Amino acid sequence: MKQLVAFDLDGTLALSKQALLPDMGEALADLLGVANVAVISGGDWPQFDKQVASQLPARADLSRLWLMPTTGTKLYTHKEGAWRPVYAELFDDATKKKILEAFDASLEATGFTPEQTWGERIEDRGSQITFSALGQQAPIEAKEHWDPKFEKRKVIQADLKQRLPGLSINMGGATSIDITREGVDKAYGLRKLHDASGIPLETFLFIGDAIFPGGNDYPAKEMGLDTVRVRDPQETLAVIAAIVACQK
Repeated sequence: MKQLVAFDLDGTLALSKQALLPDMGEALADLLGVANVAVISGGDWPQFDKQVASQLPARADLSRLWLMPTTGTKLYTHKEGAWRPVYAELFDDATKKKILEAFDASLEATGFTPEQTWGERIEDRGSQITFSALGQQAPIEAKEHWDPKFEKRKVIQADLKQRLPGLSINMGGATSIDITREGVDKAYGLRKLHDASGIPLETFLFIGDAIFPGGNDYPAKEMGLDTVRVRDPQETLAVIAAIVACQK
């Protein structure tokens, strides 16, 4: 019996930076009826609000929902009719400067310059710096075709690891690379969630589309949690339905 089901967001619950579809919102409401639910991803709170918090049906038990932006370095819960931050761990200015300079050098060295971009490619999320290869506003179709097998980003990731020792560098979403403090990954975030919620880790189940070495969901598997790798949100719907049926 699982007490908490944790999800990655982009590629798992929704398409990249897109709002949950109505059937996913209903499925999560069903799941909240039988378990706590967490969502942990690289996006910041405004993206979580747009994609998840504002898309759930009125019947959803929000008191059992834990939202974890920027790879779990922030945590939001719903109390007294509003979403409120529980904690936020932020980079200092010197570290931010170092990361931004490393991105510039790495992209020049590796030569991965797309022909077209949409919006800013590097976003400061406070506790995380995120590089989006095609820009923050890139259309889904372009993002899905740029690096579907993670091959391009693995080259950039390897170069960044040489330039930024002591920081965590993970691939996320369809085109992004997330940089956080050393040791900060989804395993770190899920342990923080355990501390905040008191729910035993052995009763967690994690579901994501990047549960493979180098993927930003893989730390959940490495820490020993039960995990389910999915191909896309459609497969996630089937997994949720099976969990709800078993938990009733």
